[in-house]
Amino acid sequence: MSSEDGRRVVADKRVSLRRVPVPTARAIVDCAVYRDGRRLPGRFTHAEALAQVRGPEGGFVWVGLLEPDPLQMSDIAEVFGLHPLAVEDAVDAAQRPKLERYDDVWLLVLRTVAYVEHDLHSVSEIVHTGELLVFTGPDFVVVVRHGAHSEHKTLRCELEADPQRLRLGPGAVMHAIADHVVDTYLEVAISVERDVEAMEEEVFTPRSRMRVESIYQLKREVVELRRAVLPLAGPLALLTKPDSPVSKEVRRYLRDVADHHAAASERISDFDEALSALINATLAKISVQQNTDMRKISALVAIAAVPTMIAGIYGMNFDHMPELKTSWGYPAVLILMISVCTGLAVSFRRNGWL
Repeated sequence: MSSEDGRRVVADKRVSLRRVPVPTARAIVDCAVYRDGRRLPGRFTHAEALAQVRGPEGGFVWVGLLEPDPLQMSDIAEVFGLHPLAVEDAVDAAQRPKLERYDDVWLLVLRTVAYVEHDLHSVSEIVHTGELLVFTGPDFVVVVRHGAHSEHKTLRCELEADPQRLRLGPGAVMHAIADHVVDTYLEVAISVERDVEAMEEEVFTPRSRMRVESIYQLKREVVELRRAVLPLAGPLALLTKPDSPVSKEVRRYLRDVADHHAAASERISDFDEALSALINATLAKISVQQNTDMRKISALVAIAAVPTMIAGIYGMNFDHMPELKTSWGYPAVLILMISVCTGLAVSFRRNGWL
């Protein structure tokens, strides 16, 4: 076999490996059956779990997935009866926060955010964003997660430690996820607020080194944060209405989530205005500094022009010039230069030019 044929065989093997579908279980982070508010022991596939709750004893299934591919999501959709458009949204991972209904299945899309520690003068990414899609049916919750910063292991443990809440059904899980996401909005908003305050202090400190690029980068990150946070107000308002997919008790909890979301949204909107004003102040400060520098340069040029002019006159090489042949002519010209330059320097300093 020639080397070219060998490379072709290796390439064909790589293509065939890429075409092998990845099992759906690879995308499932956790799959559990809950009955009477408690998790049933044992491990279940998503199909087995759904069969368990659709038996005579009831309950609901909570399936968590991490960045499933189209084939994996299609398998989940076939088992749980999800609409193709909803499946497309789950794979695309570029949706605005929204609430949609497909027959008896509701889809809540949330954007997740995470704060990145950074240097105040850097222009690196400050806020990471991800996406959560929560499919809620009468007896199941399917959560699709995009992004490594929005894991729900701790949240699931907290809910499992409170069977009274889990007895409320899939709506309780939807509320817990929304509450967790909105709490992260507040945490990120507090961290960004510290950055804004530090930048304000730095900008108005004399001889500060704050660059307008750093402020503009933070402003861009705040705009991205607004796009992730503010649109969730509409879905939360719909979930608190009587025709929402959750019970009356869960709606009470969701109203509290909506209040927290409103507080986070107001803070983020204030950041955008504050940073716009800060950029204008920084540009104005730069302009004032440039004017000050130009005045100093102009003053120094004016002072230097006096000896330059006198030296230029006496450098004309004429024979008949005043005090050219006298013994005191040279020191007299020097004293004149020094006196005029000193007078100009004193005058410029009194006027704030030096």
